[in-house]
Amino acid sequence: MAAEKILLVDDEEGIRKVLGISLADIGYDVLTAENGEKALRIFKEFQPPVVLTDIKMPGMDGIELLHKIKTENPETEVIMITGHGDMNLAITSLKYEATDFISKPINQDVLEIALNRAHEKISMRRQIKEYTENLEQLVREKSAKIVEIERQAAVGQTVAGLAHGIKNLITALEGGMYMLSSGLSQSSTDRIQKGLEMLTRNIERISTFVKAFLSFSRGREIKVKLSNPAEIAKEVVELYSVKARKLGIELNNECSGNIKPAPIDYESMHECLTNLVGNAIDACHLSEKGRRTHVTVRTFEENETVIYEVVDDGCGMDYEVKKKVFTTFFTTKGLGGSGIGLLMTKKIIQEHGGAIDLKTEPGEGSTFRITLHRKRLPKTIDNKAKDIGR
Repeated sequence: MAAEKILLVDDEEGIRKVLGISLADIGYDVLTAENGEKALRIFKEFQPPVVLTDIKMPGMDGIELLHKIKTENPETEVIMITGHGDMNLAITSLKYEATDFISKPINQDVLEIALNRAHEKISMRRQIKEYTENLEQLVREKSAKIVEIERQAAVGQTVAGLAHGIKNLITALEGGMYMLSSGLSQSSTDRIQKGLEMLTRNIERISTFVKAFLSFSRGREIKVKLSNPAEIAKEVVELYSVKARKLGIELNNECSGNIKPAPIDYESMHECLTNLVGNAIDACHLSEKGRRTHVTVRTFEENETVIYEVVDDGCGMDYEVKKKVFTTFFTTKGLGGSGIGLLMTKKIIQEHGGAIDLKTEPGEGSTFRITLHRKRLPKTIDNKAKDIGR
C-alpha cells in the first residue's frame, strides 16, 4: 500500500531536511517546497490530504498559502508551523480553518499529536460522507418502496371503486334492457328508443371506466426529450379556449421569464395539464358565484425548478374531497368522470422526479402546482435541437 503524501513547506532548508526525515520515519511520502508559490503548484498536482507549512516565508506567506489551498480543496488539513511571537498569526490561521499549529523548535510528540488530529478529522469526514451516501441510498430505496406501496394501494382502491361504479352501471343497463324488452312486448316505439339510448349511454360509460383503469394500471414508459415547458402550457390553453369561451370562463396563459428547454415527456406533460385545466374549467362551471370566473395557467422557473400552476376561482373543494383527489378512485363529476385523471397526473409527475400539490378552499377556487427540479428530471433520450418545442 502506497504511503500517504504530505506536503512540507518551509523556506529553511535545514528544517525541511530534518522534519522531512521525521515525517518519512512516521510513514509519509514527503513532498517539499521552499516557498508558497512552489507549494501551490505541487499541491495542485498531487493533492496531498495534509499540508505542513511555516507561517512566515518570503513572498507568499503561510496564511496566504492556507487560504489558497482551502479555496482549491476545503477538505485539506493544514497544520501551521509558528515561531516565537507568531501567536497572532497562528490565531488568524485558525480563522482560515487551519487544523492546528505547532511551535518551533518542533517537538516530535507534539507533531504526531497534530498529525493524528488531522487524520481523525479526515477519517471522521470520510465516515460522515459514507454514512450520508448510505443514508441517501436508504432514503431513495425507502421512497421507491413508499411510492410503489402508494401506487398499489391506489390501484387496489381504484379496483374497488371501479367495481362499485360498474355495479351501478350494470343496474342502469338492466334498466335499459327492461325498457327495451317491455317496449318490444308492448310495441312501444318510445320505450324501445329510450331503452336503446340508456343501453348505448351506459355501455359508453363502462368503456370509459375500463379504458381509464387499464391505462393507469398498465402505464407506459415516458419518452423524454428536450421540450419547451411554456409551449406545452400554451398548446393546452389553446385546446380549451373555445370550450372556456362558450361557458363564459376567462382562460389565460401566463409565462414569466426565460425558461430553458427541459427533459420532459411532451405528450405526458400535455396530458397532465389537460387534466388540470379541464378540471379547473369544470370547477368554474359548477361555481355558484354568479359572476365571471377565471382559469389561469402559469409557467415559470425558480431556483432551477420548472413550475406550472393551474389556478381557478371556481367552486373549490372541502377537506374531505381534497384528501381523496390524488389517492383514490374518486370523481366529483358523477357518472361523467372516470376518477383516474388526477391519479394519472400524479403518476406522470412522479415519473419525472417532480411533485404536485393542491391548495383549495370551498367557494374560493383551487391552485394545482407542479414542480419539476432540473436535477431530478430524467435524462434525455434525444438532445438534438430539432426536438426542442415538441
